[in-house]
Amino acid sequence: MNHGINAEPLVFRQLALPSDVNSIHTVEKLVEEVRAELEFKDDVFANVMVAVTEAVNNSIMHGNQQDQTKKVYVEIETVGSYRLMIRIHDEGPGFNPVSLPDPTAPENIGKPGGRGVFLMGQLSDKLTISDDGKMTEMMFNI
Repeated sequence: MNHGINAEPLVFRQLALPSDVNSIHTVEKLVEEVRAELEFKDDVFANVMVAVTEAVNNSIMHGNQQDQTKKVYVEIETVGSYRLMIRIHDEGPGFNPVSLPDPTAPENIGKPGGRGVFLMGQLSDKLTISDDGKMTEMMFNI
């Protein structure tokens, strides 16, 4: 197998979704297709599915505020033979991830907010939020 810099990914998929909660079903199907192609383990599949649907839901609800004129973009690609990179980008105003409350702090246990990003960080092997909070990148070891 060619592991050079210009090596093509084993899997590369892109979606542009309307900011509608029903778009989650399209993303779920995409994750299932990628899993079937790469044959990664059940526990990794569960982590990917939950983290990706959470990220897309956040982009629809919080990023684009369900504005039907705005899109959510999803990219899934393999990085080498053993890692899956997933990028979710929205057209909203963004947010500062540092400003999110720690959902594990005693004073925040009963409060909403920050749980989805915390969960994505726990389920993925690496979570990066960039572009002023409009881009979420998650790396999974498969």
